[in-house]
Amino acid sequence: MSAATAAALLGLAGLLPAAAVLLGHRLVVVTVRGVSMAPAYRDGDRVLVRRTARPTRGQVLVVERPAVHTRWPSGPLPAGAGARAVGQRQWLIKRLAALPGDPVPEPMLSASPFARLRPPRVAEPMLSASPLVRPGPPRVPAGSLVLLGDNPQHSVDSRHFGFYPAERVLGTVVRPLSPARTRRQFRQARTRRQFRRARTRRPRPPAV
Repeated sequence: MSAATAAALLGLAGLLPAAAVLLGHRLVVVTVRGVSMAPAYRDGDRVLVRRTARPTRGQVLVVERPAVHTRWPSGPLPAGAGARAVGQRQWLIKRLAALPGDPVPEPMLSASPFARLRPPRVAEPMLSASPLVRPGPPRVPAGSLVLLGDNPQHSVDSRHFGFYPAERVLGTVVRPLSPARTRRQFRQARTRRQFRRARTRRPRPPAV
């Protein structure tokens, strides 16, 4: 895969910088761009992200978009970074497939750039006086994560960029947020409220 193609796919699979909205220092609202996490999260969905949550296997994370064939343009985002610093960076949404010390997941081992991680096959001896020592499965190194998209055909993830540095994680997705109302919906709701208030304020006829 060329650098240009990978960069284009990363753009489709990630989050736009302007899509991150900081709610204090612990919560961030982000808007999903692309289909890499479909059907769990689709293009345009909004999710609430907790910055201080410790991720566990299987959770969905928002992480900084990795540079393609280049070094990171800057250091990891500080824990207390404000809205401007968060908005100046680009983000991805992926599922955490493996933590440090876990076996490397098969989808990553099956990707051609990382097939070398697979332990070599050992021929079975016909007779052996001692048990055969087999190499163990490759493990995720310390300080690294394996990230995979739910929609693998449209996802650029650890199958392409390898182990991901844990220090580049923005936070853990807590829950999806309901879609924002359109202006038309707001106007209709306001009209209904005004109509209800007008009915309740209508003077009653005098008692006979």
